[in-house]
Amino acid sequence: MTKRSPTTRPRRAPRAAAAALGGGALLLATACGGGGGDGEVTLTIDTFGVMGYEALIERFEEEHGIQVEERNITDVADYTPQLQQNIASGSGAGDVVAIEEANIAQFMLQQDAFVDLAEHGAADLEGDFLDWKWDQGVAPDGRIVGLGTDIGGLGMCYDTELFGEAGLPTDREEVGELWPTWDDYAATGEEFTEADTGAAFMSTVQPLFRVVTAQAGGEPFQNTEGELVIEDTPTTREAYDTVTSMTGLSAALPIWSDEWNAAIQDNAFATMPCPAWMLGHIENTAGEAGEGRWDVAAVPGGGGNWGGSFLAVPTQSEHPEEAAELAKFLTSPEGQLGAWEEANTLPSSPEALESPEVTEFTRPYFNDAPVGAIFGATAMELEPVYYGPDTQAVDDAFRAGLESVEQGQATADEAWETAVAESERAAG
Repeated sequence: MTKRSPTTRPRRAPRAAAAALGGGALLLATACGGGGGDGEVTLTIDTFGVMGYEALIERFEEEHGIQVEERNITDVADYTPQLQQNIASGSGAGDVVAIEEANIAQFMLQQDAFVDLAEHGAADLEGDFLDWKWDQGVAPDGRIVGLGTDIGGLGMCYDTELFGEAGLPTDREEVGELWPTWDDYAATGEEFTEADTGAAFMSTVQPLFRVVTAQAGGEPFQNTEGELVIEDTPTTREAYDTVTSMTGLSAALPIWSDEWNAAIQDNAFATMPCPAWMLGHIENTAGEAGEGRWDVAAVPGGGGNWGGSFLAVPTQSEHPEEAAELAKFLTSPEGQLGAWEEANTLPSSPEALESPEVTEFTRPYFNDAPVGAIFGATAMELEPVYYGPDTQAVDDAFRAGLESVEQGQATADEAWETAVAESERAAG
């Protein structure tokens, strides 16, 4: 669930050697922040997925005379436990750390471990963010823990060549009209499968669970008191039933796995839900061979949000003032536009969302799809979904359960019971 993502974006030399760490253990092995050997300040920023910070970091370095090293981990499921360990131990975390939307409540429980960004001028920045995004970064006691980066407006990516081979429309408007509902999407999948192109309609149902629960809004897993409400929230079970009914259309490839990435390169499946930030992963993974094959249509079931992050400054940083400046720079409207232009991470800044740079943006790789208009269409009206402090564990439980259904290892009911039990165990 979460913004698991994208392969590490290649960094420009010479900083490439210092960036893009490949695993959680390296987070521990690498020193946090600290000064350079010549007395100059060097900041470390921990990120996951593709956040689009390469050019922005270079600009910050030039404007502030501060060196910045980005440590990136592909999958937030690997990143978050390591960050949690570093925060709990009081060492090892970057001077600035990214926190995914679904995990912000978890870190709010340790708000004292983070710098109150209000003490560094952030209180004046509230108007730079969508109201709900701002609120998610503020602790109950008013401490500003995180400043919002992107949000995860939804679309549906599809392979135009596979659609053509299956006799389906390839025009993005016509494709969107195929599936106003998830039942329509499943019916399109049945038609695609009957065409016998040799490809599956989708890679895995697991990400659909995140999408459909997000579209329902509210509190899908935990309420604001931290109580597990999975079985008390009808829309959560409805979302589960919706996606498990489509396992026959899936290639059963676990998301973010090597097999899943290889399938993107081999055109082995035809559709995938794609929040704005997913575009970078598709482009990086499919490479030049995929240019022009993929396009973006409306997502079934209406608007929703999947992913989006915050930047925070742990109190263990030796340079909190400089780190706060970096966090404010990267999350400013201008900074969010820079990330949008580099990686199409949809801004949480109303000013950026309404700018021509977003609303008129088309992405050549995706057949010049007007991705700014597609993803921005519902962004201003999005209602937040509350994810409690144990959401990562809940997501992992349901991820395993859904994959077991796809692989024929359990029935939908059996996997549901197991996932709920695992969630209860994790939530204590």
